[in-house]
Amino acid sequence: MEQLIPGLPDDIALECLIRLPYNHLSTASLVCPPWKLHLRHPDFLRHRKAAGFTTNIIVMAQSPPQTNTGKAIPPADSYGLTLYEPDSGSWSELPPLPGMNRGLPMHCGLVGVGLDLVVIGGYDPETWESSNAVFVYNVVSATWRRGADIPGVRRSFFGCSSDSDRMVLVAGGHDDDKNALRSALAYDVAEDDWLPVPDMSMERDECKVVFQRGKFHVIGGYQTETQGRFQRSAEAFDVASWQWDPVNEDLLETTTHPRTCVVGDDGKMYMCRGRDLVEKQGATWQPIAKLPAELCSGFYLTIWRGKLLLSGTPQKAYTLDIGSRTWTELVVPAKYCGLVQSSCCLEI
Repeated sequence: MEQLIPGLPDDIALECLIRLPYNHLSTASLVCPPWKLHLRHPDFLRHRKAAGFTTNIIVMAQSPPQTNTGKAIPPADSYGLTLYEPDSGSWSELPPLPGMNRGLPMHCGLVGVGLDLVVIGGYDPETWESSNAVFVYNVVSATWRRGADIPGVRRSFFGCSSDSDRMVLVAGGHDDDKNALRSALAYDVAEDDWLPVPDMSMERDECKVVFQRGKFHVIGGYQTETQGRFQRSAEAFDVASWQWDPVNEDLLETTTHPRTCVVGDDGKMYMCRGRDLVEKQGATWQPIAKLPAELCSGFYLTIWRGKLLLSGTPQKAYTLDIGSRTWTELVVPAKYCGLVQSSCCLEI
């Protein structure tokens, strides 16, 4: 059998490979078939994480930047995918989705699953029809592929999240007739297969999904007959039992849009409420920091390794060290100052 690095035992060679910068993985996979095989295997990322050599990459669905007149550089609906690497402070962008000449689907779902970025659904920016398409970008191969389409009714404004390993949950949203949905589906990225999931207890349009301690939590949203009046409740899908837990009737405490809810590696939940960043502590939410005064609206949060990235309008971005409760304004290149519609974090 061909050695990974001639003259070195394979276990030592793997120690070398796990130290490669993430943006060199695609080039390294072309060196020889054994490297390609090892770099794309799920065990490679697990080994890399265990050894502490991963890099966090924040991916954002972002609008074009605005000109000095306040107008977006045309075409205004051409959203793209921006990459921000917190450790180095570098900004870049991903290649466009295959066949999507007018840019990213509007209001699509973004989730990171292992070495893959998954783009789910949204509105076709050319026809404005809801889409059931799935696109998967692999960091090692640096290429897009089409995933299996979302089965069943076409849905929009759904919630989605992943367990960061292989599974994605898509829940709620509404159909093309604006009927809120209580159905949910699971997507196994490794097998490119959609799995049936029991219905939720109620319809949840514009809900938020987060993964916390082995369960997918579907938060808030509203029903068809109460459109725009958000629920305070949430329900959790237990992956181990493949069942829904009893509804938590008062998770949010107030009727608010749950779009900023995020969960950290330590299992703690955060969100923006009013002018405060709040943390779920037991049964209540407690303020832990004031939001930067310069941001007025359009808040979006992304979390990684004890830090939060906050974006909003006017187009600015800040990071918060959760431990010290200190905000730092980011220097964002003008090219990447558009409005953030959604985001996720990949640990590569």
